[in-house]
Amino acid sequence: MNLSFFDQFTSPCLLGIPLILLSMLFPTLLLPSPGNRWITNRLSTLQSWCITLITKQLLTPLNKNGHKWALILTSLMILLLSINLLGLLPYTFTPTTQLSMNMALAFPLWLATLLTGLRNQPSASLGHLLPEGTPTPLIPALILIETTSLLIRPLALGVRLTANLTAGHLLIQLISTATTALLSIMPAVSILTSIILLLLTILEVAVAMIQAYVFVLLLSLYLQENI
Repeated sequence: MNLSFFDQFTSPCLLGIPLILLSMLFPTLLLPSPGNRWITNRLSTLQSWCITLITKQLLTPLNKNGHKWALILTSLMILLLSINLLGLLPYTFTPTTQLSMNMALAFPLWLATLLTGLRNQPSASLGHLLPEGTPTPLIPALILIETTSLLIRPLALGVRLTANLTAGHLLIQLISTATTALLSIMPAVSILTSIILLLLTILEVAVAMIQAYVFVLLLSLYLQENI
């Protein structure tokens, strides 16, 4: 019974082939692509407004050199947001509950920001490893601590996104199972748990949006340190 709660996190397979890549790219097919032959409708207008709002929020802490990353950061934000929200629908699979996928997104982007800093301003990037005015005996320990905190950043990005979404999905499944089991035994308690389930679902929608925003915002902050 306990293992069945985690079945929702297993990648769907067809003829033994994992479909996680297909489930990850499917949300992008739902976004309309306005062209010259299109008449602007409500959906495309809403999409343009959301993209403009997201881009403005992500590029606020960046200077002019960081604006080159606008397309990457905005596309990543929209992809994570679409996957997280669609994963809350019944009979769907959420690829962002897989640590392997989140690390595959976090590590290359973090490494790109680090290499950008080492290429453009190597002295300032290495200077973050040793705060100014550090006593001489503490220099080796502080360099080791700062290096460890620097290298652990991509792991923190991936684990944060995975843990929050996994915990929310498990809570929803546990409470929904309790609601169904108590329906014939204690209807009043079942109604109460269904109200809690509704509130938790609303909270999980907010968590799905916030975690996508936090993931990309932290990447933009790492980029700002290196440009």
